[in-house]
This record gives sequence, C-alpha cells and structure tokens, in this order.
Amino acid sequence: MNKYELAVVISGKLEEDEKNAVLDKVKALVERFNGKITAVDEQGKKRFAYEVQKMKEGYYNFIKFESEADTPAEIEKRIRIMDNVVRYLIVVDDVEAVAPKAPKAEENADNEAAAE
Repeated sequence: MNKYELAVVISGKLEEDEKNAVLDKVKALVERFNGKITAVDEQGKKRFAYEVQKMKEGYYNFIKFESEADTPAEIEKRIRIMDNVVRYLIVVDDVEAVAPKAPKAEENADNEAAAE
C-alpha cells in the first residue's frame, strides 16, 4: 500500500452543506477504489492567486489515503468530470520512499577531512 495525498479545491460559490456533499462524494470515490482514508484536513475558504473559471475563492481540502499504485489514476479519471471541483492534485505522500536520505553535515565534514 502506498501513501497519497489528494488536494481538492471546491467551488467557493457553494453553501456549506453543498460543499460537504461534494467532499463526501470525493471521499466515497477514494473508498470505492479500495483506498483507506487516514486523514482529512479542511483548510476552509481561501482566495485564489488568480481568477479560475470566473471564481476568486474556493474551499481547500486535503485527503490523505493509502491505496494500491493504480488507484490514483482511477480517482483522477472520475474527479476530472465532477461538478464544483475546481482543481485537484494527487501526490505521493511517503517522502522517504521518494527521496533518498541526505547525508548528515557531520558525515560530510568527516569525509572531506579524510580526503585531505
């Protein structure tokens, strides 16, 4: 199981209950493809840096989930056509699996001293 984070921006023109309904649809979509939601972070309504689809603000939500490697592609196929979803992005959340650990500064200093 891989760890992912789904960032979803929902239209700022919606009322609170409509926004929650869209967010519930997104969560159900993740679970439909055997994703296990570990955390949901609702950031609230924020202003965009530039106008998107004639909107100036939207609701930001971050959903962390675990799933198989093919699940994000399936989620993207379906979320792309959802009404009231302005933007979305799925990224790998497990930093250690993607980036190798950087050597510590002390080790670098020892290596440089040994080279001299």
